[in-house]
Amino acid sequence: MIYKNELIHIKKEKSEIPWFIIFTNENIKEFSQCSFEIKTEILRCLDIIEKEMLTYYKPEKINIASFGNYVPHVHFHIMARFKEDSFFPEPMWGKKQREANLDLPSFESFCEKLKDKF
Repeated sequence: MIYKNELIHIKKEKSEIPWFIIFTNENIKEFSQCSFEIKTEILRCLDIIEKEMLTYYKPEKINIASFGNYVPHVHFHIMARFKEDSFFPEPMWGKKQREANLDLPSFESFCEKLKDKF
């Protein structure tokens, strides 16, 4: 976990690409059931992560996903995507396209930088 407050927590996903997941602390099934305060906090942190990823990694695209068929709990995935990653342009859950050819700056350093922004 890289961040937690009274409303949400943010975890990093083990992956070849920079990938974070924002969860509500309370077990809420749908985004529309979240309070305005929780929605605002999710979007605030999502915005920070996306902007920092764009600056630090300069990805081809940022993917943001929210589906909870396996985990019926409000959560958002934020992923920096690159033409050289294994799945691009497919989603990370899609069909592998190639072996990754990535030379990215340190993910751990990025996580430390993010902690200062929250």
